[in-house]
Amino acid sequence: MTDRIHAPAQRPHRHHWRRDVVELAALFCAVAVADAIANLVVHGPRGPILLVASAVALLVTAAFHTWWARRHSHAPPPSTAPPGDPAPSAAATGTTATSGGTATATATTALWRMRTTVRDQPGSLAVLCTALARHGVDILTLQTHPLPEGGTVDEFLLRAPQQLPSADLTRAVARAGGHSTWIERADAHDLVDTPTRLLGLATRTALDAAELPLALRQLLGRCTIHSIPATTLSGRPNSGADAPVEGVLEATVMRLRDPSGGAITIERPYLPFTPTEFARARALVELDARLGPRVPRSQDVLTLPEGNEITVRRADGSDLAAARAMHDRCSERTLALRYHGPVADADRYLGHLLSPRFGRTLAATTASGKLVALGHLLWDGDETEVALLIEDDWQRRGIGTELLSRLVAMAVEAGCDSVYAVTQAANTGMVAAMRGLGLPLDYQIEEGTLVITARLEAAPAGSRLPYGLPLGLPYEHQAPRRPH
Repeated sequence: MTDRIHAPAQRPHRHHWRRDVVELAALFCAVAVADAIANLVVHGPRGPILLVASAVALLVTAAFHTWWARRHSHAPPPSTAPPGDPAPSAAATGTTATSGGTATATATTALWRMRTTVRDQPGSLAVLCTALARHGVDILTLQTHPLPEGGTVDEFLLRAPQQLPSADLTRAVARAGGHSTWIERADAHDLVDTPTRLLGLATRTALDAAELPLALRQLLGRCTIHSIPATTLSGRPNSGADAPVEGVLEATVMRLRDPSGGAITIERPYLPFTPTEFARARALVELDARLGPRVPRSQDVLTLPEGNEITVRRADGSDLAAARAMHDRCSERTLALRYHGPVADADRYLGHLLSPRFGRTLAATTASGKLVALGHLLWDGDETEVALLIEDDWQRRGIGTELLSRLVAMAVEAGCDSVYAVTQAANTGMVAAMRGLGLPLDYQIEEGTLVITARLEAAPAGSRLPYGLPLGLPYEHQAPRRPH
């Protein structure tokens, strides 16, 4: 056992003699001044001169000593650390090593989104956070979802070591008191904080009614959204289309009243909804209901190769009469190639096709305002369909190619990974338009029907939607299927 000599708790107070010298010089000056005043009356001037000279000499000495001390005071102070303690240089170099390894540490981490349910008791969240910290996991964001039956669902965005498997994370959470844990990989888009993301979704919904299903999909993650119209195409009431004003939440299913009529059903079998998510979804739907029908009014005027000008814009239910008039001007062959069924039923599909709940529609009009072409981007479960209808007199002029390229750009913005077109081999115009996209194509023929699928991975994403959208189509309609 060795004796350790400890340094005194407090340093002895150093006596600064320079200050004493300065004070003494000041005293001499004061005496000299007093003596000078007295000698002006009685004595000669030699006494004051001597005192002033002494004061100046002392001041010069003090100034020189101060300059000398500052010049030689840059040496490090003596170390008072005990012999067994690490050297201070190790701590200093540790900071440099840490900052130099930041890029490497970031490159060897992975982002995870995790949900778990904990007891609604003080300290339960702290225990969970401590368990994550033991595994080197950094908590980037945290949301809490209180449950009516007790407990809280905690949703984390985590940055964990790359080599740490999700199973180890789940076991650590379980040992810390979490249960019903769900975890999946995240990406950089998840780093956006929740209030900012919700404001972005509300803004998009306010500008375009067709954004509601996409906003719900981004809000709730991977889910299936069904829109159930109030009536069928034949005009009969649709079963399941009635939903209470306040909506219904049943574990993995929520039902909301559609502002345009009918109901919106959202299903997420792999993860139950929380009351907080239900309130957010209902708020978006209520915002859509208050704003009413709307569509972006931007339009582009294009000049065809032959010199005619057409205007391309978004279409909605207000174009129903013009679309029916265009149907009347189209030949039976054109309508049959588009709708793949009886021509007499063509008008019945227009209300469904022009609804923003089932996709987006582009219209091409002439300088006089006559509607001559329609292009549809239709949500079909996890897939996306594109369809074109061009009036006979305006075919083979490049309108279809222009509409199709814009529809594909909209699909890329919506996060779709592919689009498909259902046509016939005899429809050479549609086949040529799909080939003109310059994308990888897959062809499939079933009972005389040609299905052309274009993969969008190679498509340039001109202007992504705010914060990005997950891959996969967020919207599925539940309505009578169109004949293909």
